[in-house]
Amino acid sequence: MTLIFFIILAVVAIASAAGLLISRNSVYAALYLVLNFACVAVFYLLLGAPFIALAQVTVYAGAIMVLFLFVIMLLGADKLPRGQVLPWQRPVAIVLAGVLLAEAGFLLIQRLNLSTSLANPDASANTTANLQELAKMLFSQYLLPFEVTSVLLLVAMIGVIVLTKKEKGEA
Repeated sequence: MTLIFFIILAVVAIASAAGLLISRNSVYAALYLVLNFACVAVFYLLLGAPFIALAQVTVYAGAIMVLFLFVIMLLGADKLPRGQVLPWQRPVAIVLAGVLLAEAGFLLIQRLNLSTSLANPDASANTTANLQELAKMLFSQYLLPFEVTSVLLLVAMIGVIVLTKKEKGEA
């Protein structure tokens, strides 16, 4: 049952990733990305990592995607303009896609072993003590990168507001 659910979820994750790449509307692309993040969060739940799943949903699908949608709406870049396609792009893309599919198929066939099932990780990895240690490490040893990231996001948001701000009288 878990394997069937995993396969269905994997198909949804791949389809949402493809939708993200194919969509010409940036709002739809962001929504496909939210769906993909949700699928990844469920993968984490299947692997027995509820904290990482919750962090995936709150940080990526929640905060980061809201910021992305905010920037997209502020810039008014909902739809991508038609670009010029170079004559060599399409054949190279088709060849690279074929190589990627061949590699994925080879790895899938090589690893295909229906006798194995999804194994849950060690339950001791999800204890409260480990989460407390993770939090201590994040806010002590990795405090600087954490704060730099938050300042970077704030600067990006202010930059978008400044770039999209229209002077009085401009329509």
